[in-house]
Amino acid sequence: MENREKMLKLQNGSDVRGIATEGVEGESVNLTPDAANLIAQAFVLWLSNKLKKPAEQIAVGVGCDSRISGPELKEAILKGVLASGSRVTDCGLATTPGMFMSIVFPESHFDGSIMITASHLPYNRNGMKFFDADGGLEHDDITDILTAAADLKVQTSDLSAVPSFDLLNVYAGHLADTIRKAVQADDYEHPLSGLKIVVDAGNGAGGFFVDKILKPLGADTSGSQFLNPDGMFPNHIPNPENKAAMEAVRSATMNHHADLGLIFDTDVDRMSAVLPDGAEVNRDAIIAMVAAILAPDYPGGTIVTDSVTSHRLTYFLEEVLHMKHHCFKRGYKNVINECKRLNEEGTVSPLAMETSGHGALKENYYLDDGAFLAVKLLIAVARSAREGKKIASLIEKLPPLYEDREYRFKIKADDFKTYGQDVLRVFEERAKAQGYQLPKSYEGVRISFDNDEIKGWVLLRLSLHDPVMPLNIEGSREGDCDRLVEVTRKLLDGFELLDMTVLD
Repeated sequence: MENREKMLKLQNGSDVRGIATEGVEGESVNLTPDAANLIAQAFVLWLSNKLKKPAEQIAVGVGCDSRISGPELKEAILKGVLASGSRVTDCGLATTPGMFMSIVFPESHFDGSIMITASHLPYNRNGMKFFDADGGLEHDDITDILTAAADLKVQTSDLSAVPSFDLLNVYAGHLADTIRKAVQADDYEHPLSGLKIVVDAGNGAGGFFVDKILKPLGADTSGSQFLNPDGMFPNHIPNPENKAAMEAVRSATMNHHADLGLIFDTDVDRMSAVLPDGAEVNRDAIIAMVAAILAPDYPGGTIVTDSVTSHRLTYFLEEVLHMKHHCFKRGYKNVINECKRLNEEGTVSPLAMETSGHGALKENYYLDDGAFLAVKLLIAVARSAREGKKIASLIEKLPPLYEDREYRFKIKADDFKTYGQDVLRVFEERAKAQGYQLPKSYEGVRISFDNDEIKGWVLLRLSLHDPVMPLNIEGSREGDCDRLVEVTRKLLDGFELLDMTVLD
């Protein structure tokens, strides 16, 4: 029972995450090589059960990002898969979307794959993401795997005969060919000739994008930075949501007069961009940009986003692009699964995207692939240049963002979920009593304001796993955010176990 509890604590939604190396005070290692070995064995059992095939007929690929704990964990995972009777291949340095594509590519055609990554988290963390032919595993699948792992014994194997596969090279070739076919330049082999593209990989796994894609396609990549894999992340956090990271790529883009700047997170399932004038294309803007690229091919299509996207994005999608905005829940698996559901029911939905930079396209296996999103932007840049236009024109009608804020209220109640749900119920009742506009919300309570006194919106929701209630607010004019804070205070008056001191 104790081992099962330890295993289940490694679950992070539809992934496994934990502390994999010492170095941060107060954080003890819980994702050990032994734990990884057990989880790998359990994944093989799960695959065997799902595919109705014996382990001996199953092939699994394993790759990792640049984290310092990656090689040790990978060795343990390879041993676990091999000891389970399956064939296993070492894919070396890889990306999360690349590991899914290893199931698709005929050169590898694995039955399942494991990516060792903890995305943008600090250097001492690591984790495991799992794929089969249907995509990334779901929350319940991870629970089943971890539960099974708790009952297994650590197994060792001789890895001397384990084959290696240069997945990044095959993956890059696939992306480069996608650009060539879409641009159809006179110089077919070099469709990005004449363009300067700056890449900031943050010392994650994304540095390959320069040497294996941009340069062979003819782009000038001078000014690109932090391309070498370094799991200590010495320059900045590889995270498009991080302000220091975005400033780093913004400065590089402007200083080198680039046509486009690209930034990836550690395992390249997220990206954001920078325009030549330094404008950051992230959060609402990156969703708007990708939607604008897709709009001609999917007229009237539905764009699925997470709950914290703004009214300005709704306006742009619906009034400018004449598409539909389906503002759903937070969590990249939530938006992806909703996009899948809509398409299965006959509603055309080409894109599911979070403000975090996770974006999945229907045309690309519903895979949240930062490199593929970058490919779509590069195709648009090349086509625009050929027509004498700038890619910025795609989102020139997106209203500007004046100010946004996020506060996180701690819940001091023992049963934080029940308390939080009660807070949301009363918050909504009080808002209705005041005559406020409450648009449909799939997560928490959203209030919209569009009058002379206040223009903007608030979203109060309850964290799924933590005793926290995040509050997102956005104001359209100077002072609107402060006014929205005061409205929120009044609507939450009397909840003594809700710590709102962050508003002071």
